[in-house]
Amino acid sequence: MDMNVLITLLTIAVVLLSIVIVALLVTMTIVLVKVHRVINSINATMQHVALASEWLSPVKVIGHIAKLFRK
Repeated sequence: MDMNVLITLLTIAVVLLSIVIVALLVTMTIVLVKVHRVINSINATMQHVALASEWLSPVKVIGHIAKLFRK
């Protein structure tokens, strides 16, 4: 009789630990997806800043003004 109780308790412990592990994996997946979205957003913002700073560089602005006066 004691062996059946022990096996039942061990089975319950294994099931509970399995549920906890699955919950942790799901939580980590959700966190990683959100971090990936934030990183993509930061990359897009940095590309826009880089394009804007390239376009506003003095050499490029003066070059465009010179082209306007040449026409």
